[in-house]
Amino acid sequence: MTEPIITLDGVSKHFGATRAVNDVSFQVMPGRCVGWLGPNGSGKTTLIRCMLGLARTTTGAITVRGHAIPNDVREALTRVGAIVEEPRFYPYLSGRANLEVAARFVGGDAGKRIDRSLERVGLVDRSGSKVKEYSLGMRQRLGVARCLLNDPELLILDEPSNGLDPAGIVEFREMIRSFVEQDGCTVFISSHLLGEVQKIADDIAIVQSGKLILHGSVEQLVAEGRQSMRLRVDDPVRAEETLYRLGLVTDIEQGAHGSLELRSDRIDDEKAILITRSLVEAGVGVIEIARERESLEERFLEITAALPLGDEEGTAS
Repeated sequence: MTEPIITLDGVSKHFGATRAVNDVSFQVMPGRCVGWLGPNGSGKTTLIRCMLGLARTTTGAITVRGHAIPNDVREALTRVGAIVEEPRFYPYLSGRANLEVAARFVGGDAGKRIDRSLERVGLVDRSGSKVKEYSLGMRQRLGVARCLLNDPELLILDEPSNGLDPAGIVEFREMIRSFVEQDGCTVFISSHLLGEVQKIADDIAIVQSGKLILHGSVEQLVAEGRQSMRLRVDDPVRAEETLYRLGLVTDIEQGAHGSLELRSDRIDDEKAILITRSLVEAGVGVIEIARERESLEERFLEITAALPLGDEEGTAS
């Protein structure tokens, strides 16, 4: 059985009375992209700092690549690349020169990986420019290139899409997926952009006020959310009567031009077929039909809105 590449067991980090991370437990399996998501100030960066041995946990245990943090941090991070908050560079050196400096610290074959790293992040053409001339998005990509110098098994990226324009975000998404799908790398990304990370990640952990409130595969979490079905019919009154009588939906909202929004806890293929068949058999003409699923962002807002006020704790980023 494959061992987790990251294990968090009851991890908490307190700053005085402030609970930045509050009893978090979950595992990250190899070869997956995991989104660590939550609003700004929810403890995302604090947890990453603990995972990298940059901060000590108050309670709980962390292992990375099978090594305890912080006791075996050097061995644990041998093949880990990380960006914590905004990556920093020597501004008057070129992008390539900055990587050459970093490669000397990494040692081994790191210097031989510079060209490939620049190519993977799309900075070959600008590698000779001084970093002070780079946009924030370019510095983020150079930071990822620096992470690749030690041929990482695990990439830990803190808010890596900051500063990217829409086209850059799409390129970044494709780059991250290539690390996972082509290289077999594990990627752990923190972000407050749920909708964007949903398009990148295989698994997602959602945190609020330092507490883990949702964790699982993207497919599972979306499937567990509310689902709806939009119809346009020639007889909305008869359609509504039929669907309520058969108990196929929990709620129906009528719109303009014969449109209906049907809501149910689950509308799978079988139920969608049953709904359309029942309407046709009742003499209702179905003009248009489409299924919709609650987005991860909608689920998050729904869950956090339902949390009691007493669950709120002081937080730190």
